[in-house]
Amino acid sequence: MTKLHRAARLLALSSTVLLGLGAGAKAATPRDALVMAWNLDALITFDPAQIGEVNGNDIVGNVCSSLVRFDPKDVSKILPSAAESWAVSQDGLTLTFTLRPDLKFPGGRTATAADVVWSMHRFVLLGFGNAANLTQWGFTKEGIAEQIKADGDRHVVIKLAKPYPVDLILSAAFANNDASMILDKEIGEKNAKVVDGKSDYANAFFKTGPACVGPYRVTKWDSNDVVILERNDNYWGDKPKTRRVIVRHVPESGAERLLLEQGDIDVARLLKTEDLTAMAANKDINIVQTQMHGFTYLVFNGTDPILSNPRVREAFRYLIDYDALGRTVLQYQGVPRASLVPEGAFGALDKKEGQPFSLDLAKAKALITEAGYPDGFTKKMILSANNISPTIAQHVASNAAKIGIKLELEQMADAQLFTRGRAREFQVQLVGWGAGYPDADSMISRHAVNPDNRVEAKLAQYPSWRAAWQSAEINEKAEAARMERDVGKRTAMYHEIQDYMMHNGPMAYMFQTVRAIAVRSSVKNFEISPFGVDYGSASK
Repeated sequence: MTKLHRAARLLALSSTVLLGLGAGAKAATPRDALVMAWNLDALITFDPAQIGEVNGNDIVGNVCSSLVRFDPKDVSKILPSAAESWAVSQDGLTLTFTLRPDLKFPGGRTATAADVVWSMHRFVLLGFGNAANLTQWGFTKEGIAEQIKADGDRHVVIKLAKPYPVDLILSAAFANNDASMILDKEIGEKNAKVVDGKSDYANAFFKTGPACVGPYRVTKWDSNDVVILERNDNYWGDKPKTRRVIVRHVPESGAERLLLEQGDIDVARLLKTEDLTAMAANKDINIVQTQMHGFTYLVFNGTDPILSNPRVREAFRYLIDYDALGRTVLQYQGVPRASLVPEGAFGALDKKEGQPFSLDLAKAKALITEAGYPDGFTKKMILSANNISPTIAQHVASNAAKIGIKLELEQMADAQLFTRGRAREFQVQLVGWGAGYPDADSMISRHAVNPDNRVEAKLAQYPSWRAAWQSAEINEKAEAARMERDVGKRTAMYHEIQDYMMHNGPMAYMFQTVRAIAVRSSVKNFEISPFGVDYGSASK
């Protein structure tokens, strides 16, 4: 099937199934529904304890409220959400959240501190990669029962392992975070299954739709087809403007553009530069650009004897023409940057310091020669078949060939790409990652810190572990920076780590992501920020 045929099929399907238009009717989406197109092939679960993909997190963020949230207008600020307030003990070791009194699940039952505690306990006990959102702060399977407790119906008392700076622990573990989303304990316990002698804490049940405190609820999910959300009329916050949200699986940029221009969808979430450029002058479409706290980068597997050499990895940084990419393919897609900490985060290097590299084939050749490979070598690079990844990969491969490095490119679906990366089954991988909070600690704690490099540790939510890279010195420096309360000293410590990682780390960061979302002009007040897309804010 050609791309044109696929686009036509999707157009017909959207018009017929979603909109119910009669023959000859003008394309238009329902006034009480927000219809989006996105690539959903990586979506495997809606359980907050397990979900790890960008689109899944985006959707679940509109289904489940966290205890606190980032201010969408200034992400350096923390606002109340399901918790109306919080307090920290004088010694900095006890954090107490006070819940809103009007929290209700979609079924109408009032949510209490017991639901919060159960949700956070299961988050750690299930042991999925997401558990690192809490375990990196000292929470453990063995100690979680004592570390997080309920005090009555409205107070959640959390015992911290160390007196972390309060703004850091709030943003890292509780703001817009899967770890503090409130699931219905009664439904969870009723639907829990025993697997290999252990409770799955309703993981299988919540996979298709968690019972959460939040503005929407999942009512339908057909894999690689559609996700439908319905408004939770028992939601405590501002009532979502649209009753229904429909997310269609449309993995091709050209098809999304066609659907958007025809008015068969309201929002397109996966568009290539050429399609965004072509639509820029369309008065019926607005392109909203948000500089994200995330990156696209190359990962080098440290188990490979050649790629484990830091000189080889540094050479790749000089094979990237950052300036040329910024002028061409990265329009609407990203901003060139080589530091692992994004601009806009606390402790980030400035624009110039965070991007010291430029295309220099002679320098790259000298580095691989110094490493002992003057004639180059051959490696395989795996990458997504979607969006601009193939163009970026070809750019690197073309420059690499000029100094004797042959990169064999293998494109694949996102789900397969992520699985291969998490299993260390690659040599070079082109992939993306989004920081969870606007602090240097977010990226450094996952991309530079590696608590346990053993294969059996399976720390798949640490990209440093996926790359089989570990530095005891960096682990220590990162922990010291995390605990430093003097702002100036903490910033300087993070700058030192960033400089080291740019020259020695297992990743070559290429660009800080720009999220370009194309929206029909009929959609008003759509709130989009680096750490969340608020579906319920949109009206028509």
